[in-house]
Amino acid sequence: MIAPPAAVLYAFGVDGPARALAGGQGTSWRAGDLVFKPDAGPGVAALADVRSAEFRLAAPARTREGFSDCAGWSATRWVEGAEPDYSKASTWHDIIAAGRAFHRAVAHLERPAFLDARQDWWARGDRVAWGERSTRFRPGFAEVAARLTTALEPLGRDQLVHADLTQNVLFAPGLPPAVIDISPYWRPPAYAEGVVVADALCWHDAPPSLPQALGVSVPAVARALLFRMATTNERDDLPDVRDEARRYDRAATAVGL
Repeated sequence: MIAPPAAVLYAFGVDGPARALAGGQGTSWRAGDLVFKPDAGPGVAALADVRSAEFRLAAPARTREGFSDCAGWSATRWVEGAEPDYSKASTWHDIIAAGRAFHRAVAHLERPAFLDARQDWWARGDRVAWGERSTRFRPGFAEVAARLTTALEPLGRDQLVHADLTQNVLFAPGLPPAVIDISPYWRPPAYAEGVVVADALCWHDAPPSLPQALGVSVPAVARALLFRMATTNERDDLPDVRDEARRYDRAATAVGL
């Protein structure tokens, strides 16, 4: 792990030293009231102006000169909070509620131009899930992908969404939930909710009743599972693809596919 250089901290108007933060991809550092990440790509600058009483936002910060990054580092505002207990049903209700509040607050924002240039695993997997890119699924994924495809339906109007809410909503006593580490996509909000449910079913042993309890449709979950699986399919660094395939198969079965 490489800490943000002193010149980067100065550019964003904070003093060092920076302290490494646990969680996420293990590349985040805190200095002052900012969190720094390297090579995070372009952020959505307009989020800096988003305000809501329903959630707190880790909004993007700018350098002293008004730039969104410096020497490959970007920064967001620090927000208090901790990850919830994912074994509790109430946690998923709270995450979905925070996501819905966030999506209402950003529904007016324009489509970020940089989304077209993204070529990371997640962007490629998202395009596969929406039929904008073709792929050949690995043998362990192909049969599940075919089942998921039968349930795909339109999910509503596209807008800016946070499509990785599951571990990026933090909670603190007496405060609204905090939405952090925005993963921007131009898709319907139902898709982002489907990703939360897909993650819950795949990785957190959530019950099959969760989609109905949260008011998230099967087509939304199917599209989200296809996105997660297509992203996995793009990767070449997974130790056990079979375990991933079992998780996606189990989640698809849980929603009746």
